[in-house]
Amino acid sequence: MSNVKNYTEQGGDRTVIGGELDITPEGKLAFDGTPLSPATLQANSNAADVAGLVTDFNALLAKLKAAGLMKSV
Repeated sequence: MSNVKNYTEQGGDRTVIGGELDITPEGKLAFDGTPLSPATLQANSNAADVAGLVTDFNALLAKLKAAGLMKSV
């Protein structure tokens, strides 16, 4: 029996990461061909009304889409 934390099951259909996955600056992470990256920081909302909150929320959505973390349909 093996005690490795990271392994690919026989056949290659499933890889298990039980340890740390470190992606270097040269490395890439993609989902369904779309590159993923950390999202740009969204500042805490200081909205005083619903319209301001909607603006802040839409800014967050745009940043998640730009990072590849949410599909743009």
